[in-house]
Amino acid sequence: MSSQNREFDLIVKNVRVVRPNETEVKQADIGIKDGKFASIAPSIDANQGAEIFDAEQKLGFPGAVDAHMHVGIYSPLAEDALSESKAAAMGGVTTSLNYMRTGKYYLNKGGPYAEFFPQVLETSGNRFYVDYAFHLAPIDPAHIDEMDLLATQFGVISFKIFMFYGSYGLHGQSDQQNKFLMIGDDDRYDFAHFEFIMRSAAKVIDDHPELRDYVSVSLHCEVADILRAYTQIVQQRGDASGLRAYHEARPPHAEGLAIWIAAYLAHETECPNINLLHLSSRKAIEAARMMSETLPHINFGREVTVGHLLMDVDSTTGLYAKVNPPIRPREDVEYLWKAVLDGEVDWIVSDHACCSEEMKLDPSDPGNLWLAKSGFGGTEYLLSGVYSEGTRRGLSPNRAAELVSWNPAQRFGLLDKGDIAPGFDADLVLLDPDETFTVSAAESLSGQGYTPFEGQELTGRVKSTFLRGNLVYNENAIHGDPKGKYLGRPYGSAGKAA
Repeated sequence: MSSQNREFDLIVKNVRVVRPNETEVKQADIGIKDGKFASIAPSIDANQGAEIFDAEQKLGFPGAVDAHMHVGIYSPLAEDALSESKAAAMGGVTTSLNYMRTGKYYLNKGGPYAEFFPQVLETSGNRFYVDYAFHLAPIDPAHIDEMDLLATQFGVISFKIFMFYGSYGLHGQSDQQNKFLMIGDDDRYDFAHFEFIMRSAAKVIDDHPELRDYVSVSLHCEVADILRAYTQIVQQRGDASGLRAYHEARPPHAEGLAIWIAAYLAHETECPNINLLHLSSRKAIEAARMMSETLPHINFGREVTVGHLLMDVDSTTGLYAKVNPPIRPREDVEYLWKAVLDGEVDWIVSDHACCSEEMKLDPSDPGNLWLAKSGFGGTEYLLSGVYSEGTRRGLSPNRAAELVSWNPAQRFGLLDKGDIAPGFDADLVLLDPDETFTVSAAESLSGQGYTPFEGQELTGRVKSTFLRGNLVYNENAIHGDPKGKYLGRPYGSAGKAA
């Protein structure tokens, strides 16, 4: 039988299939046709496949949807897209959702998104090894008027607010924020601006009811006034250093207060879908819980990062783990895991932001916390980190699939992603649940050159990643050319039908 006449382009045999929204792992063969899952059955005749891949009883997860990445923030976008999407594939990520904005970093330019975003898309074209989409932050007041255009013409339906940016810098205190944001001297990036973003999102939904489930506003929840005051206290006191000092300088109640403010603004503006990003502490989780109970008509999505789940302030990699909001003490880490196990976390991400060593630490004073840059890469350890530490605490593989695949796909309008079922994109990750490995930057495909997870021992290693039926990563090597597609959202319909 010629390959053209075979029922499947690819059959992946002997898979222990991990589906979200189920309670057990089932042995199956998987048939793939035209980039989609076509059949999941106990046994598929190998003669029906043009190609055969033996999974050898590995766990088969749906491709992870890393819903919080930054590509092009510390390196040119075209360069970063190549290297960091390789790292994503290494981590079992098949869809990368990247935060992007005008201002310093990224493309280092201001102006309307009608001009800025096409440049982002052109620069990104043929540079991603995984599928990709973008969240955009309305920075300039004029951007608010572009939100309908972005949603209807470019498929950008998720918008971000950095609640501390108005008067506080990306890496610490700053009195040059208008220059950093590249907005006019008389413009303000403040609570009123955030209110107007939410009002605009609500109007987009009113004008386009078919987008009601998908248009959302995401918030980095920290209040600048608290950060400024506590940073001054910590610096003057001088008795704390490293990650603990940064935790104390950006205390958890700065997150909690921001969540309350964001929640009330969502209520006031009738903005129905709010995403609370990278919750890092007990106080943040408690604030999010209280807001959900107080405002049940607002659909709050709660996000946690793998970094905040795998590291605490005593991490041996020190300032390499500087990030906003900060890495927290162990008691906060364990509370985050409790929230994950109790179903109070909706999705887990990497918040990947590749920052090279020469940029991360100040060359003249590498031990200076206040001069170190914020952010680090970690998408290559997303699935392994969640699986390793989660299963050790009682997290089921199926629930892990919900947290890293199904839930973010559904929230952000990626309806053909996040499950292993007929009609879905054939994004498949094979993970060896028994392989224990020690994290080493030397093995990473990221361009970062170090990792704050260095030396951690994880059990459960990604061995192979398929994107729409194409093998893109296998045994620590990338296969083929970049085949990632830009996904305007909502994308597909399989998940909605399910």
